[in-house]
Amino acid sequence: MDRRRKGSTRRVHRVACLAGDGLGPELMAEATRALRKVARMHGFAIEDVHAPIGTEALTRSGQPLPAATLSAVLGADAVLVADAAEPALRDLEAHLDLRARLTHVLCRRNGFTLLTPVVGDGEGWTVERAFAFAERGRGRLVSVDHDGRWAAVVDEEGDRHETVSIEHTGLADTVRALTFEPDGLDVVVATGAVASALEQLAAGDEDDDRLAAVCLLAGNGPSVFSPAQADPHDHAGHGVADPGSMLLAASLLLREGLGEAHAADTLAAALRHARANGSRPVARPHRLAATTRDFGDAVAGLLPASHRNAEFVPEAAA
Repeated sequence: MDRRRKGSTRRVHRVACLAGDGLGPELMAEATRALRKVARMHGFAIEDVHAPIGTEALTRSGQPLPAATLSAVLGADAVLVADAAEPALRDLEAHLDLRARLTHVLCRRNGFTLLTPVVGDGEGWTVERAFAFAERGRGRLVSVDHDGRWAAVVDEEGDRHETVSIEHTGLADTVRALTFEPDGLDVVVATGAVASALEQLAAGDEDDDRLAAVCLLAGNGPSVFSPAQADPHDHAGHGVADPGSMLLAASLLLREGLGEAHAADTLAAALRHARANGSRPVARPHRLAATTRDFGDAVAGLLPASHRNAEFVPEAAA
């Protein structure tokens, strides 16, 4: 929904921010800070509405999903969640028109996207979205064929997208590519039957140097964005949690939730450069002396230089 503040022509996007407890508040702080800065650079505004959920909400109001939180979500353009494992999210998702699960992964050189349907009747919708991603990406789509029926659904949609090359593969070949050759992938689409295993492989482990974020795409209404990787909860309060996955979720939200593709590119580029420059929090296996805030500062500092038209970025935004 494109909102305009009274007396202003600037676009305003409302984001429902569900931080929860544990690591959530410190991760959400870095994400909202980056969102606000990149929004100013690209000529729009973020109105972040923070609402309690889970244990935090239970302490405040006696229920994990208060009516006020549900109202904030339903009135938002997109939803940013700090902890995708929060049980109260399952109740929240039942109120949304969620059709596909998207896992976006940044690798050392490139990135790729994995899409799977979350509802039985969402297969066609998911495949259609997968081709749209491939068209604006590198024009390559890999279909993980669970059966002949699924392959037929993909081929039927492929007839309407002549610029996209389709490769039908089995589960074993896809597992091999996700594990050893992720940089060669563009868009992968699969049935829900193999979704869980593929998402785990796509995100990799701590030694893979990958960064992943997850989105539950809605047909109508707000989509839900969250990090795919999280530090242990015992890091909460120490300022050493890695906000990289959370910041990637914020970039994904800009593109898929708010339609701000250029701002998404700016944030993703700054995030990639910050990681390449070694600005990782100490909680990660590389053990570099950076805090959560240090990493957020590094990303924020790189935003002006990561802007596609960097020389024209207003000084105030920098």
